Amino acid sequence: MKYNHKLRVATNTKLNDSYFLLTLVPEHNEVRLSLPEIKPGQFVQVLTDVQGAFLRRPISVCDVDYERQELFLLVQKVGKGTRALASLQASDSLDLLYPLGQGFTLNDLPDGEYRPLLVGGGVGTAPMLYLARCIRERGIVPDVLLGARSADLIVMQDRFSRFANLHCTTEDGSLGVKGFVTSHPTLREGDFSHIYVCGPKAMMMAVASLARQRNIPCEVSLENTMACGIGACLCCVENTKEGNLCVCTEGPVFNTDRLQWFEQK
Repeated sequence: MKYNHKLRVATNTKLNDSYFLLTLVPEHNEVRLSLPEIKPGQFVQVLTDVQGAFLRRPISVCDVDYERQELFLLVQKVGKGTRALASLQASDSLDLLYPLGQGFTLNDLPDGEYRPLLVGGGVGTAPMLYLARCIRERGIVPDVLLGARSADLIVMQDRFSRFANLHCTTEDGSLGVKGFVTSHPTLREGDFSHIYVCGPKAMMMAVASLARQRNIPCEVSLENTMACGIGACLCCVENTKEGNLCVCTEGPVFNTDRLQWFEQK
């Protein structure tokens, strides 16, 4: 079920010059959000109050706190809409349509056999936090591998450390292993049953290729350009083995076996 709610900004935390973490709560205390129905990997469509911005903005669900009824969104400033979101103040309200799309698959393997690795890069870090929380709530401590150009772009380390074993890579070597996530020994040598990825397409394809070589099931969260978020406009279509599919409704999460990544020349 989808909901259209107005949520109130509780806090807007600047993480660095590019990223902001929005904490949203029910606009009125008597209104209860349906937060437990949100699955990791799903997203929201946000209506921004910006002149000339007629379409909602798709943003991944970063985290959910059920007890406090808080919904967290990681915002990267890239255009008018996201700059407006980054400038929101406490008590401002936002119009959200949620939850949308298909999320990650949490495997039902017995304890000890489900060994997940979560890989995030850039704003693709966002859905990994909620996924890590959901896996940890099952009594399993996942491994999380985050990559960025430099240390200041690795965000929410403290939050990830609450739920996971955290590993980092930076291209300049300022934090963790120097290089790309694909060069980190955790990814190349770790004993994992599943790999989940979100980030730049080139990074996701490289990780998916390594997972394929190691016969590890891999799911990726695609970041195709979206407009409507409900499968009507067809601007987010991805070519898959099943034909052209709307990422906003059939995804954004796909098992890489469904994609044409390794068949394309």
